[in-house]
Amino acid sequence: MPKRDHRENITESVARGKALWEDNNCVGCHSLIGEGAYFAPELGNVYDRRGGEAGFKAFFNGWMKAQPLNIPGRRQMPNFHLSDQEIDDLAEFLKWTSEMDTNNWPPNIEG
Repeated sequence: MPKRDHRENITESVARGKALWEDNNCVGCHSLIGEGAYFAPELGNVYDRRGGEAGFKAFFNGWMKAQPLNIPGRRQMPNFHLSDQEIDDLAEFLKWTSEMDTNNWPPNIEG
């Protein structure tokens, strides 16, 4: 697995982001590399899907702070009231996840 998971690139920020992922039970709604719930979008490729280096962190910060969107008929993500540092750490974890060799999972950019 080390050749696929690039564990040598785990930073303190990535580790803190993974802890936030677990502490907030994100997998209870989202899937990550196909594992988890299917209530909300797959996030293993959200970094690429939402702009990569060029725009992911700005998108992700805004998205997390805007929740819940309160759009009628749409599933609602709660606001976890994370600090800017926590949002950045979670973003770093999702970025790290997107860089794993997942054998082309998910099969399309929409997850």
